[in-house]
Amino acid sequence: MGADRAPGSPPLLRERGERVAVGHGNRRGGAPEPRIPGTCHRPPRTPFPLPRITIPMSVTAALSVPEALPRLHELTVVDVRTPGEFASGHLPGAVNVPLDRVGRSLPDLRRASARKPLLVVCASGARAENAVAVLTSHGIDAAVLTGGTAAWSAGGHRLDHPDGRPRAVWAMERQVRFSAGALVLLGLVLGLVAHPAFQLLSAGVAGGLVFSALSNTCGMAVVLGRLPFNRREGAGPAR
Repeated sequence: MGADRAPGSPPLLRERGERVAVGHGNRRGGAPEPRIPGTCHRPPRTPFPLPRITIPMSVTAALSVPEALPRLHELTVVDVRTPGEFASGHLPGAVNVPLDRVGRSLPDLRRASARKPLLVVCASGARAENAVAVLTSHGIDAAVLTGGTAAWSAGGHRLDHPDGRPRAVWAMERQVRFSAGALVLLGLVLGLVAHPAFQLLSAGVAGGLVFSALSNTCGMAVVLGRLPFNRREGAGPAR
């Protein structure tokens, strides 16, 4: 066996009937790197550990009703519902700034946030999240009341009314559901009794609802918010 090797060549070892070449070591003089029998590939090395990178994400700050209740005197509560909804009952000391007026009220809201942290409220929390997104994009910190006035009222906490008595106004989410359903039904009925083209009305409403869910906006709510019973001045002060 020894006569078959050239002088200076690496020794040959017999393992399970195969000859395995063992090198003298790597180029840097480290430990030998054995070859796997039957292949010319080296065994994979342990990868060098990479540093963990944390990617910041935009998360809306939120306070639950039990968290907000003892701190209410420390917060400026901004109710972004319509004046009509605001008149039906709001958190004590809340300021009414409808969602479509938040952009125009940024200077006042910035000054208010410098005095006290802002707590943004709506009926259930969806419009409040949109308002907080607008505020944070302009460098104004604010938090959302989780569950909105519905959760506040369900917890048995007091709601104030601008004129001392509640005014019966549906929440905007309920108005949107009623209007969307009525338009879909109207399109179907007119498509049957008048002309099939009226069914496009139902299709348009369905497409609008899908777009509303994907974009987290609601054009129908904006339109309904401009109706007189939702914009009545006596519904609540926009301080």
